[in-house]
Amino acid sequence: MTIPQPADPLILFKKWFEDAQRREPLVPDAVALATADANGKPNVRMVLLKGFSENGFVFYTNLESVKARELAENPFAALCIHWKTLRRQVRIRGAVEQVTDAEADAYFATRDRRSCIGAWASKQSRPMKARFELEKRIATYAAKYAMRKPPRPPFWSGFRVIPQEMEFWQERAFRLHDRLLYTRQEFGWHCEWLYP
Repeated sequence: MTIPQPADPLILFKKWFEDAQRREPLVPDAVALATADANGKPNVRMVLLKGFSENGFVFYTNLESVKARELAENPFAALCIHWKTLRRQVRIRGAVEQVTDAEADAYFATRDRRSCIGAWASKQSRPMKARFELEKRIATYAAKYAMRKPPRPPFWSGFRVIPQEMEFWQERAFRLHDRLLYTRQEFGWHCEWLYP
């Protein structure tokens, strides 16, 4: 079946994401995030997509992490979400902005208490001598916030990828896949088919 072609790619993404939430057995919101440092040296890792709208695609992280430092130096990123069971993939490229404090606070408040403590305890991406260091920090923050849910750390927030391009890929037989590319224009989106 050929990919439908709505004028707004977010309509198609929402449909595919809902399909994935119903049918993809493991972590349908897992997405590869590619960044580059000031010298253009690339980096990629998996993050969780925690929201999307006409404003962009949101993930959260420690602001002292490698990804956050790279985004400060070079505020552009690419996302790739692959749903193996559905034989679908979406690639997104665009500029990146930090979410507001209110958005970060609201999302942080939905997290499990243990994940909130972990956000305080982890010195993300920095060296540690042994796992015991992390466990000691977890115990310290668990005691500190024993009587209340931890607030969002000042060094923890989110980023929004504002899409300039979105490509939808649907597997087809004999590697003759469907590829539909949306490119943001001044007044809406331009849509075109690509050869596989």
